[in-house]
Amino acid sequence: MLTDDGVPVEAVYEPCTAGSGAGVGAGPGARTEAVADTPAIVVAHGFTGSVDRPAVRRAARVFSQRAAVITFSFRGHGRSGGRSTVGDREVLDLAAAVAWARALGHSRVVTVGFSMGGSVVLRHGALYTDPSSKRSPGCGPGGFGASDASVRVPERERRTAEHSGAHFGAPAADTSAAGHDAYADAVVSVSAPARWYYRGTAPMRRLHWVVTRPSGRLVGRYGFRTRIATEEWDPVPLSPVAAVPLIAPAPLLLVHGDRDPYFPLDHPRMLADAAGEGAELWLERGMGHAENAADDALLARIAAWATGARSA
Repeated sequence: MLTDDGVPVEAVYEPCTAGSGAGVGAGPGARTEAVADTPAIVVAHGFTGSVDRPAVRRAARVFSQRAAVITFSFRGHGRSGGRSTVGDREVLDLAAAVAWARALGHSRVVTVGFSMGGSVVLRHGALYTDPSSKRSPGCGPGGFGASDASVRVPERERRTAEHSGAHFGAPAADTSAAGHDAYADAVVSVSAPARWYYRGTAPMRRLHWVVTRPSGRLVGRYGFRTRIATEEWDPVPLSPVAAVPLIAPAPLLLVHGDRDPYFPLDHPRMLADAAGEGAELWLERGMGHAENAADDALLARIAAWATGARSA
């Protein structure tokens, strides 16, 4: 895949293993209809993850029992190009994956993100919305209700023309066609932070060292196969807690473990409070952090929710 800002991203497509109802002898029209009727789940991994990590492959295997699955490596991870911006420009990687799912014929696409990927799916859900959905013109910060992604994305993040070109492709108008196809019909965020720059736990303090220090970035590159950008965010992207109210009417599921060593329970509760009635919150007893801590039973429940949830 190629993102709107020109970064090549490795991705894998896996068809649904449950069967589509259109057999080998079915004609092209029947197969096309079967694909359109089959939902697709796009998986967004956590920081230092990649498409070939065992936890990502396990999630894809479980999800494929109910839906087609697209997994990919964020920029700076695995065999994708570019450098990680730790959740900022990664929204473009996710948008490319969602647009690919729709180009393959899937009419319903659900994003499922873990940790950093969890924050990305929240922001993506706020910035890329179904142009046919009925939203109040006054919804969101500043009353932004534009259906065109080339207008809505920079406006909702308060990006100037200078910054919107750097982050969302130049010129911004070039993103409008892709933006109409890059929205999610439902969003699942697992183990996501509610706010940026959180350093309240030892694992997050270590992560900030990896991201912000030259020696830490070397560890990230050679120890975790993650190439990290040196530039600071400018401007600071829309925070998860500011993004969640903008996702509705698309359904939103928040999943968090009560033994998460990175983000304590005030994070998912803050997100749920900000989303209001537009979100469902699952607090999982005994669960740790992100895809590595999500067992097959939880993944199956997430897949069932993802394939059954519908907009109000």
